[in-house]
Amino acid sequence: MKKYLVTILLLVASVGVFGQSIWEGYEHLFTPARHYVVYKAKSPIVIDGKADERSWVKAEWSADFADIEGDKKPLPLHETRLKMLWDENYLYIFVELEEPHVWAYYNERDLIVYHENDFEVFIDPDGNAHDYFEFEVNAANTLFDLFMPKSYRNGGRPFVIYDALGFESQVSIEGTLNKPDDVDQKWSVEMKIPFADLRTGVTTDVPTEGKQWRINFSRVQWQTKLVDGKYTRLVDESTGRLVPEYNWVWSPQGIISMHAPERYGFIQFTEKAAGSRKVDFLPEVDQLLVDYTWLIYYKQKTFKQKHGRYASSPEELGLKAELPDGKSGTAKVEVWSTVHQFSAKVTGSKGQSFFVNDNGLFQRKNP
Repeated sequence: MKKYLVTILLLVASVGVFGQSIWEGYEHLFTPARHYVVYKAKSPIVIDGKADERSWVKAEWSADFADIEGDKKPLPLHETRLKMLWDENYLYIFVELEEPHVWAYYNERDLIVYHENDFEVFIDPDGNAHDYFEFEVNAANTLFDLFMPKSYRNGGRPFVIYDALGFESQVSIEGTLNKPDDVDQKWSVEMKIPFADLRTGVTTDVPTEGKQWRINFSRVQWQTKLVDGKYTRLVDESTGRLVPEYNWVWSPQGIISMHAPERYGFIQFTEKAAGSRKVDFLPEVDQLLVDYTWLIYYKQKTFKQKHGRYASSPEELGLKAELPDGKSGTAKVEVWSTVHQFSAKVTGSKGQSFFVNDNGLFQRKNP
């Protein structure tokens, strides 16, 4: 935790050194991501929507969900929290969603269940902001799963034909489904996601001790009214459009989009069993350099919107060719561009390098 606080202080210090010219207008994209240590399940987990096995009982709850934009928006109307476990084959997730009116009508796989209230999982195992997976489940336990080679902001298109063949989930409801004349308590989803269904190559990447993934969770919540006894999404009579849904998430994105994978939270796997000695989360030691890299990406996108081309130097972006690395050294900033493409590199004083390009592909190279 101390290392994590130091990283935040270094980021604040960099603002002080260069004034508002570096971060101004982008502060909402650099709030600290949440993290969770995933302990191992030492006995089989039965997916029944109950999560009553010993490992589940011992697993810690996450922080309550917040608005997708963070602190500048009100707290969610209903509480959402989750737990995670893993074993050699699966990532397990159990989420509780407080809800006075549980409803869902979509009951065929790959229907767009976010048109109803749902729970969503976004996983970017290698943290490169490309090749990430999305799983959505509604209260009728209907799955919508897809694969994103790159995000929509960079021209990505969803692979809806992707099917996680080993995915399994069950929903339990404290209350009733689709019965407006009573008040419900909550609905819960228990799921297992096979590591084999998260591979993008030939081999399956099974986590090891200390391995970290980028992940986030979203709850889509619509305002409704009853039409002929059926829950129907509320329409703004002045515009004729649907009243926008609430988006409540585990780790605030800072923007109304779940398709900015660099804003996801972190999970860290440990071989230790749930309920055993606490394992500390290990924050990114070069977080400031990572932030510089993504700042270049955001500034380049803004620059192109304004000028019709990408900037060809750090100075055009209001940056410098050398920035403090937060460790009494400097980081070298390099930018290469054409009208429609760019790549950027941030190199730390120890030779560690971070890269990003116009497609939002993030990479790192250790010395």
